[in-house]
Amino acid sequence: MTATDPVCGMAVQSRTAAYSYDWSDQRYYFCCEGCLKKFRTNPGAILEAKANPLVAPSVPAGSQFTCPMHPEVIEDSFGDCPECGMALEPMGIIVEEKENPELIDMSRRFWICLALSAPVLVLTMGAHIPGVDFHRLLGPRVIDWASFLLASPVVLWGGLPFLQRGVKSIVTMRLNMFTLIAIGVGVAYIYSLAALLLPELFPDAFRTAAGTIDNYFEAAAVITTLVLLGQMLELRARNQTGKAIRALLELAPTTARKIGCNGEEEDLPLDQVVVGDRLRVRPGEKIPVDGIVLEGSSAVDEAMMTGEPFPIEKSVGDRVFGATVNGTGGFILRAEHVGGETLLQRIIQMVAEAQRSRAPVQRLADKFAGYFVPAVVFASVLTFLLWSIFGPAPAMAFALVNAISVLIIACPCALGLATPMSIMVGTGRGAAAGVLIKSAEALEILQKVDTLVVDKTGTLTEGKPRLTTVIPTADLGEDELLRLAGSLERGSEHPLATAIVAAARQRGVSFADCTDFLSVTGKGVRGKVEGRPVALGNARMMMDLGADIGGFESRADALRRDGATVMYVAVDGLVGGILGIVDPIKETAAAALSALRGTGVQIVLATGDNAVTARAVADTLQIDNVEADVLPDEKGAVVARLQRDGHIVAMAGDGINDAPALATADVGIAMGTGADVAMESAGVTLVKGDLRGIVRARLLSRAVMQNIRQNLFFAFIYNVLGVPIAAGALYPFFGLLLSPIVASAAMSLSSVSVISNALRLRNLRL
Repeated sequence: MTATDPVCGMAVQSRTAAYSYDWSDQRYYFCCEGCLKKFRTNPGAILEAKANPLVAPSVPAGSQFTCPMHPEVIEDSFGDCPECGMALEPMGIIVEEKENPELIDMSRRFWICLALSAPVLVLTMGAHIPGVDFHRLLGPRVIDWASFLLASPVVLWGGLPFLQRGVKSIVTMRLNMFTLIAIGVGVAYIYSLAALLLPELFPDAFRTAAGTIDNYFEAAAVITTLVLLGQMLELRARNQTGKAIRALLELAPTTARKIGCNGEEEDLPLDQVVVGDRLRVRPGEKIPVDGIVLEGSSAVDEAMMTGEPFPIEKSVGDRVFGATVNGTGGFILRAEHVGGETLLQRIIQMVAEAQRSRAPVQRLADKFAGYFVPAVVFASVLTFLLWSIFGPAPAMAFALVNAISVLIIACPCALGLATPMSIMVGTGRGAAAGVLIKSAEALEILQKVDTLVVDKTGTLTEGKPRLTTVIPTADLGEDELLRLAGSLERGSEHPLATAIVAAARQRGVSFADCTDFLSVTGKGVRGKVEGRPVALGNARMMMDLGADIGGFESRADALRRDGATVMYVAVDGLVGGILGIVDPIKETAAAALSALRGTGVQIVLATGDNAVTARAVADTLQIDNVEADVLPDEKGAVVARLQRDGHIVAMAGDGINDAPALATADVGIAMGTGADVAMESAGVTLVKGDLRGIVRARLLSRAVMQNIRQNLFFAFIYNVLGVPIAAGALYPFFGLLLSPIVASAAMSLSSVSVISNALRLRNLRL
């Protein structure tokens, strides 16, 4: 049944957005916004009740929450960050762009507090407005009581979230920005209340020349209102950081048209599609899942997925991605990845993880912030003491105002947001351009890379090899050699195996069953076809088998010089022939490598292919450094050696055999068209598998790090200059003091300016 609040009788909203109202599950619930109470229920009884001004955001059950300033904080339930006091946000990307409940709450508080604070400010400052003297018209006592009545709801209701977080920070000794706000506003309000109700208790040092005691209700009210304004603007700006991913998510369709075994077609919800289903994609439709084109052809707009500005032609055998948009043609695809395994969902997960990660540069800000708040409190106390001793009359009033100004202006919110906001916006911008950043650390290091190690197959080349040459012994013949090789390779997912099997099928060769299949990493495969031992691989594989390749070496070298990869086929322990496979170099590879060399990056080709083939590809792409005939673990050794020589190394690859090197490199860069394990091992993934994405990634890295440095500089310099000015450093020379109200406005605008600067990255040209 639906639970109701025992206090007000209204329906209770669950912490997990009304997914369950079972009173017996001992969970926390939020009641209606009218009461804004949090309590835990038991059949018929309230076990605990306490005020909480925020309503939990509407997110799925089981969601976790994190802090935008401290992403290492992860909580299972909604609440405040234990480190800084900010409201936690749902982890991951929320598909539907709904109003943030905290933004709604802060906005409501701001507008109500603005309506109450404005009269307080006018009444207090009336004496300074020409032709207006409220003190003479109404009398000081009336103005003081009016200010109290108007300012009290502003401070006690409007500022309640800040006061609660500030008190909690002091109790837990985790001092943060709300500590400073709560102390500043609390002292101003309590002092003013005491001055209003018990003026006779104050000594002469607090009194003006007229013998009265000034109150600061207007300062407490306006500071609270300005802090609310800053929080409101900050929340609105933060909501923009996920805009790129939400735009991507909006492309995802909700249904797919499945072709049944009997040829009948029906539209199914996307969550009912399973791997292997045949799906029809009609002109203009969104592609439902990742798959392989079985029939037909079309041009697909992959701009939101890969950053490619023009539609890509797709035909039989080509891979297509869910959420991309089909053009004027139609085709049938076989579902390969569905649900959370699609590229789109993996992009979302990767971006969410990157946005929660911390860049090494953040350590400087963290170390500074750890000492900052206690230092500010000390500076405020010192300011109060100095002004109370050496300040002009009324010395204590000056001391109090300046001490409050120091607390308010030094709020470290801008410092805490400087790095996370840039990371969040930058990774979102990268995702929109087809560059997925897995961690903030990878993003920071990428700009410093001076050496790029690249794999050949699938990285420099298309990864779509074609069998072009078959040279058998006289005993076998071409078709028999292809039949044995194809029968063996049917058990392998390597691109070269795919080329051999495809060529055999084109010739109409029938396959036989293969037993005892074994893949030997970096060498080849072997097994038994019709009881005969068959092996296919490189020279190392033949050496292990004791098969003599001498009779084919001259022809093999000729093929390699033309850029072909040569595979030996051994039958019954003897070399039965060679296969020449050509994998075209990507059209964009030369331009991408040239651009990287132009920024001072040296290129190293590391491949398991033969030295002659590797050199042919390297010469075409003007690569001077070549490491050929390397096994997977040896690729990692190449990377480690370069690192020992003092280089900052990035490794680009796409296959399972590249995973060790990708993990060893300072930054691993995986081709999105390659193996899943490669993407898991890498810090950066290029969705399209285009090496120009590395150029974009480095540009993004430089822009984000420059943006972070700008934010940190602004936050640091703001506090370095702001605290002394608030303490009254200009008063002896110019007679200038900084009002707490001005300090509050400056503090709020500093946070907004940092976020606004980070949001500029959304328009970065990549």
